Amino acid sequence: MTAEYIVEGRTPMVLLRVAASSRTSSLAGAIAGVIRENKYVEVQAIGAGAVNQAVKALVLATLYLKEEGINIAFKPEFADVGIEDRAVTGIKFVVEPISSSSDRSEDVEASGDEHPN
Repeated sequence: MTAEYIVEGRTPMVLLRVAASSRTSSLAGAIAGVIRENKYVEVQAIGAGAVNQAVKALVLATLYLKEEGINIAFKPEFADVGIEDRAVTGIKFVVEPISSSSDRSEDVEASGDEHPN
């Protein structure tokens, strides 16, 4: 796992790059730490093994943060990455805090949906 800080405007954005060999607990801790500090992180993975590690770390980070009353959501997107003069498509997960689960359950009840999108 590598971390890259990108400054766009006034708020730095943190991009965590995941490898198939990344330790899920370390990555989960990094995700949780960045969310606590910056409220936004992107997790990028190229290849099935790296995507697998990223998803497991995101689930684990969700549990870490939930203990502190912080709920997060992550949205997958395609990411075009240049590697050794060639373009490769990877997966990027945009991770942000969301309102508490009690607020979310009220939204579900109001809409009548059992499975919110």
